[in-house]
Amino acid sequence: MSLLVEAYENLPEYQPGDDLDLFRAGAESAVAEFRQLVQERYTEGTLCRILGSHPDPRPRRAAVVALGLIGTMTCNPAVAAALKDEDERVREGAGESIWEVWFRGDGARQGRELRQAVGLPDTDQRLAACDDVIRDHPDFAEAYNQRAIQHFNRGAYPLSVADCEAVLRLNPYHFGAAAGMGQCYLRMNRPKAAVRAFAHALDLNPGLTNLKDVLDSLRDSLGED
Repeated sequence: MSLLVEAYENLPEYQPGDDLDLFRAGAESAVAEFRQLVQERYTEGTLCRILGSHPDPRPRRAAVVALGLIGTMTCNPAVAAALKDEDERVREGAGESIWEVWFRGDGARQGRELRQAVGLPDTDQRLAACDDVIRDHPDFAEAYNQRAIQHFNRGAYPLSVADCEAVLRLNPYHFGAAAGMGQCYLRMNRPKAAVRAFAHALDLNPGLTNLKDVLDSLRDSLGED
């Protein structure tokens, strides 16, 4: 346990005024060392147990970062629960790590294909590539989420909503899909549906403070408490 915390606390922390390129170069090496240590010494199950039950926040902080580096969808419930941890740094770590877990899906191949798809230069190419990923990996929730984003960018809001619904069926912790659905409903002039979607996103991740302001404003406009 102390080894995990010590290795985590030795990771570089970006400070205002640092040279960003130098920081990234140093951080990449340090993160690679941390990942290797985690892979050699800890199982995913052990990290989930630390994250879910250790009374000291320091091991929880280390565990959530480690799961972001090596975790599979098996750890998704544990990392999602950490979005509501009493420790702010654990919550922040969970918010970053969970996207890494989601993008990896059930394996490195899935994640690599999806990142290549969303890295293409225009919306039509990204949409077609996401179609290909979904055809090959029909249970890959994040591929549907990324395709929902492409539909949204094209103004195809009903198609985006349908993909967001697919995401939430496959991954019920996906606050991003819930929030995205809310944005679609706003543009479809369905404010009550948007309120439900945004409220669900905030229930999954209370750290979405900007979304809370949007939700409060919508409820005020609808005369809701």
